[in-house]
Amino acid sequence: MIRRIWHGYATHENADRYQGVVTGEVIPGILAMKVPGFQSIELLRRAREEDVEFITIMRFRDLDAVKGFVGEDYERSHVPTRAQKVLAHYDTRAQHYDTLLVEEVR
Repeated sequence: MIRRIWHGYATHENADRYQGVVTGEVIPGILAMKVPGFQSIELLRRAREEDVEFITIMRFRDLDAVKGFVGEDYERSHVPTRAQKVLAHYDTRAQHYDTLLVEEVR
């Protein structure tokens, strides 16, 4: 399993707007793609003194599934134009990690 991690940063004034674009447009758009091997997406938010940091963590079956999402250049970020317009800056490349262990408490 692969985790795809990406960071974006918004001003405090634009943070709620960016969150709304992601939850109302970007994530539904990703889900509508029905990419084989795509398993989940998480959105994290952290207020910092200078800005608000957002992290997305996507879970894919393997790198072929990631390529099915963004193409052969699988590290390329997926940041639709409306999201770009409300971000101060963002990663142009996503990081990918092999998932070695997941322990869940039940």
